[in-house]
Parts: sequence; structure tokens; C-alpha cells
Amino acid sequence: MPMIRLTVPAGALTEEGRATVQRDLAAVLLRWEGAPDTAFFRAQAWSYLVELPDGAQTTAEDDAPRFLVEVTVPQGALSERRKAGLVQDATKTVLAAAGPGGVVEVPHSTTGLPQHPLAPDDAPRVWVLVHEQPDGTWGAGGSVIRYADLVALARGNAEQADA
Repeated sequence: MPMIRLTVPAGALTEEGRATVQRDLAAVLLRWEGAPDTAFFRAQAWSYLVELPDGAQTTAEDDAPRFLVEVTVPQGALSERRKAGLVQDATKTVLAAAGPGGVVEVPHSTTGLPQHPLAPDDAPRVWVLVHEQPDGTWGAGGSVIRYADLVALARGNAEQADA
């Protein structure tokens, strides 16, 4: 039952990227969690897009767009290898949503200086934070959900998908 939240500056995603990035990020997260590709698990992967108002995000250096991907998963759902893969693929997904080939022209900053275009080598502008929720602290449907219950549910869904 993962959750993913992408925070972006206003205008930093292309129209097509804005329309698809949430589902694309959810698919990336489910794949790296090892969840079965079933309607049930896709429906449990919640994805949020938070667009900041113009001028709400900056650094001390420049006004180039920065992207924050926050992932919340049950503790134990992602090994170190899976976390690394998730971070890499989430970064690529966000860069793709920012424009063809990972390049987006963003409007001028409030200082009147042009903001930098986002290019594939600008991956450091995408930060991915993985939050692991300790077992017994995740609730849904009025009940506490344990990681072991999710694993059993995933196994059952995977078997049904294979049948």
C-alpha cells in the first residue's frame, strides 16, 4: 500500500507529463516493491501531485526547477537494491515528465532572469526521499495493516494473476 507524492514548481511539467506522471511513478513504485501487477494493487498505490505556486521554490543559487519525490512504504518492503532502483527510475520518470528528452523551458523567475532548462544531466534536481513506515503503524479500512498481511495478500494476488 505505497504512497507517492511529487512536489513540483508551477509550469515545470509538460502538459503530457503532468497528465501521466502520477500513474507512471505509481507503476515504478509497485514494480520496485515487487507487488503483483493487478487492479487491486494498482488501486492501492496512491499518487499525489503538488504544484507549488510561481516563486514558491528556489535555492540560494538559482531559480531552476527542483523536484521532490516522497515515497512512503511499509518498513521492509524495499531492500537496498530495490531502493536504489526506485530512486533511479523515479528520477528518470520525473525528468521525462518535465519535457521531451528531459528538457523543459521554464518561465522567467521573479528576478527577471531566465530559469535554466532541465536536462538529463540535471538529475540532482530530483530528490527522492523514501519513508519507511514501521510495522504496526499503518492503518487502512479502520484496521492496523501489518507487513506480513500485505505480503500474504500480494502472494494471493500474484497466484490469481498467474491463473
